[in-house]
Amino acid sequence: MNEQKISTLLRDLGAGALLEIALIVAGAAVLVIAVQKALPWLANRLRGKRRHFLLAMVPLLRLLIVLAAFLLIVPIVIEPSLQNMIAVLGSIGIALGFALKDYASSLVAGIVAVGESPYRTGDWVEIAGIYGEVKHVGMRALQLVTPDDDLVTIPHLMLWNQPISNANNGGPQLQCVAQFYLHPEHNADRAREALQDVALTSPYLAVGRSMTVVADETPWSTRYRIRAYPIDARQQFDFVTDLTVRGKAELMRLGIRFAAAPPLREGSAPADAG
Repeated sequence: MNEQKISTLLRDLGAGALLEIALIVAGAAVLVIAVQKALPWLANRLRGKRRHFLLAMVPLLRLLIVLAAFLLIVPIVIEPSLQNMIAVLGSIGIALGFALKDYASSLVAGIVAVGESPYRTGDWVEIAGIYGEVKHVGMRALQLVTPDDDLVTIPHLMLWNQPISNANNGGPQLQCVAQFYLHPEHNADRAREALQDVALTSPYLAVGRSMTVVADETPWSTRYRIRAYPIDARQQFDFVTDLTVRGKAELMRLGIRFAAAPPLREGSAPADAG
């Protein structure tokens, strides 16, 4: 039964049909090679947006050539009847459904993201270890700009199985942390007061938001952390830099020594945790 269906679906391929298919494949290959050689050659002689536009056209034109070749070959191989076309298109639809299941899942996750709002444009989030500012929330994916000015596209599919850390959650401010590792033998009250003064005199500090200095012991140091809020979330790196530079200078002025991490033994991990 299956052999009968296949025999009615496929045409008898003679020498002429095979030659025609070979010519289509060869022509498509020549066009693809020409596009991949000519457009980059031309783009490298241009500047700015025109260069990037031509380079971006290479994969698009390659895809169009392959699709055109496929559409030309199908009527040669398959008897172009309504029943056969329905069978072929149904099979293609099933294959595409399996191939694009992650894409469809990302679209559904995008709808969920609009309702639950785990991130919005302007939020500073961390997803799968990537931290940055949300610049665009599309139907399938969001785009982050990292502190190193890299544009990262992350599919909404991550919403199902990755924790999402949102630093400011739609607000203009977020908490920053500046860390200091000091030698255990020092006056803790004096060090804490010095770091508090450093934070309170920072030009980036958001007045009215909580500011605190917390300390804890590690096996090789006493760690101090200034937790405070800058005026604007975009100032977070300037704020942490200001706290770090002025805090280090003040601690050195007071004669407080910084801790030196002990050398790692082979196969061991850093003792500091948390």
